[in-house]
Amino acid sequence: MNRNGPIALIFHVLFLGFLLAPILIVCAVAFTSQGYLSLPTEGLSLRWFRAIGDNPEFIRAFKDSLLLGAVSSTLAILVAVPAALAIARHQFFGREAIQALFLSPLMVPHIVLGIAFLRFFTMIGLGGTFTGLVLSHVIIILPFALRLILAASTGMDRAVENAASSLGASSWTCFRRVTLPLILPGVASGWVLAFINSFDEVTMTVFIASPETTTLPVRLFLYIQDNIDPLVAAVSAVLIFLTVAAMLVLDRVYGLERLLVGKGRD
Repeated sequence: MNRNGPIALIFHVLFLGFLLAPILIVCAVAFTSQGYLSLPTEGLSLRWFRAIGDNPEFIRAFKDSLLLGAVSSTLAILVAVPAALAIARHQFFGREAIQALFLSPLMVPHIVLGIAFLRFFTMIGLGGTFTGLVLSHVIIILPFALRLILAASTGMDRAVENAASSLGASSWTCFRRVTLPLILPGVASGWVLAFINSFDEVTMTVFIASPETTTLPVRLFLYIQDNIDPLVAAVSAVLIFLTVAAMLVLDRVYGLERLLVGKGRD
């Protein structure tokens, strides 16, 4: 077995430190007792975490972001799965054009999409609505889900599906019991990546959101325009803690490797 030398270990430590430093600094600033961004701080305090409760708009925006991300990523998966299976398995006229169409939101700047969606939704009466937010987010996160599901579908051995069909399984049963388990790592990874991109989206959402449908990133963006205090760091720290906790629970209950890679636990 090859072992990393001291230079490689030092490089890995420095690289991990470079990646984790911004997260650790944000968490450290969130515990300051000062009324402004300060590091190092003169004392530790939970005042800015308590301040989150005094700003219910942040809690409401967090709930809206969770709901928006879950609905948008689920709808994106429902579209991406049949599209990926069709593109990966069949040769038909316009196949490359359809694939390029699904992936085209990656090529367009989000500020351009935001202006276009604002104009379009205003014309059809969906401006400032949650439905408009969901539709716009589905469009921009669909490429992420499609690419991962397409990767899982390409090269999949169809002999197993043919065997199930020859034994009398219906098309739906074959998909549910054979195809879906085989592409499940791609579906799960696509859903997670789509949810993350939907939850973090700011540039486009600024144009479409309204006071009743403001997501957490937009709320934070609007807040820091007029305020310079550690409240934003406290909100960010809470999100980091919740993300780590969710990953630990998911790994404990189901297993991240099993979910994202498709391997069972030893």
